[in-house]
Amino acid sequence: MSESVKSGTPATRSLADVFALQSQQRWTTARSSAAERKDKLQALRAAVLAHADDAADALYEDLRKPRERPLMREVARVVSYVDDALAHLDEWMQPEVLPDRSTGVESLVRYEAKGVVSLFGPWNFPFQLTLAPLVPILAAGNTALVKPNEMTPATSALIARILRSTFDDSEVAVFEGGIDVANELLDLPVDHIFFTGSPAVGRIVMAAAAKHLVPVTLELGGKCPAIVDSTTDVARAASQVARGKHHNSGQVCLAPDHVWVHDDVREEFVTHYLEWVRGHLYDGDQLDESKCSRIVNQRNLDRLQGYVTDAVERGAEAHSLGGTPSDGMFMAPVALVGAPLDSEVMQEEIFGPVLPIIPFTDRAEVVRQLRNSPKPLAMYLFTQDDELAEDLIASSSSGGVTVNGWATHFEDVRLPFGGVGQSGMGRYQGKAGFAELSNHRAVVRQAEVSFGGLITDG
Repeated sequence: MSESVKSGTPATRSLADVFALQSQQRWTTARSSAAERKDKLQALRAAVLAHADDAADALYEDLRKPRERPLMREVARVVSYVDDALAHLDEWMQPEVLPDRSTGVESLVRYEAKGVVSLFGPWNFPFQLTLAPLVPILAAGNTALVKPNEMTPATSALIARILRSTFDDSEVAVFEGGIDVANELLDLPVDHIFFTGSPAVGRIVMAAAAKHLVPVTLELGGKCPAIVDSTTDVARAASQVARGKHHNSGQVCLAPDHVWVHDDVREEFVTHYLEWVRGHLYDGDQLDESKCSRIVNQRNLDRLQGYVTDAVERGAEAHSLGGTPSDGMFMAPVALVGAPLDSEVMQEEIFGPVLPIIPFTDRAEVVRQLRNSPKPLAMYLFTQDDELAEDLIASSSSGGVTVNGWATHFEDVRLPFGGVGQSGMGRYQGKAGFAELSNHRAVVRQAEVSFGGLITDG
């Protein structure tokens, strides 16, 4: 194991002191070999697996996330990122040598560490989406200042324990706390900021980064649309939309925010959607809280219930099976058929178990709405018409697309993942993540020549 991977680092240094420490260490870390970086990734992997049960307990305490076996999905996802990096890091670190354009001149691109990276974790997948981005940060040879989300305190404390017992502060340091800590981090002239969260906070992060001209990776989200065509297997489409909408009770940036359904299959879609909800989330007439996550706080629960009330008052038809558990932080799924486009639920990111269903007859209507809306993180198309699928993809823009499924483009860790416009900027996962956290440095090696080198204009 690399000497830089330590055990039992105390959480006693101030943020300013640790930043100064990492600012010195970054030059050593940047020159680390593939083997040394793999040692750090292996140490992270081992620590995550050793605390897998603790992660399940913390996520249940914070969000009532169902305990999964044999391994929590959030834990498994972090491990998959590490395994991909371990398999390909030697290749990623190699300079890219370009074809010769002139005798005696070698042109190449070196992938160098950026330096000190601030990493802000979200509350909806607080374990996975804090530790998974740490993988490309370390793989690219950077140091990290990590802030878990304060809205999930049990998971935040666990992440702090894992990182402090695995790394020295000079390479990975964790700071728990709320807005004060976040603002202190944003005031530092770090070399890169990686933030996962809402577009509203993303704007704050970007404004703070502008003070020091710090590059950012923003993983934000947005209103991810699904489009269900009349040619598709409607039952399967409904089950895929439902699975995505109710994963973590809809509190996931990749959830289908709303769905456009061809009017010919609208009633069939609603029937199959509610059947899936009853079969997967209910025990008789009661919502089974062991199969759902709770809404993160009262403010968000009130917000979601307000969306439903507003849509119904504007003419939407609400379908709900009811049966909310005694714990008031759970919300029964609601389908809103015919929610007006100017209703609150169609103007704001939902982030909860509420699904607006908008009937359509003309694909041009859908394309027009897609183009007039902020670019989403993902788009989901359900159709057997390849021409339609290609037309919708070519006529719109989003961070990613899955055809006839939910979030499959995210599951493949080889594919770049990220948003565009209001849904974010930058990409991670696989080689794209390594490249995102690296400086692409152009280097030309020119042989000495008797006539004094290349002749250039001016």
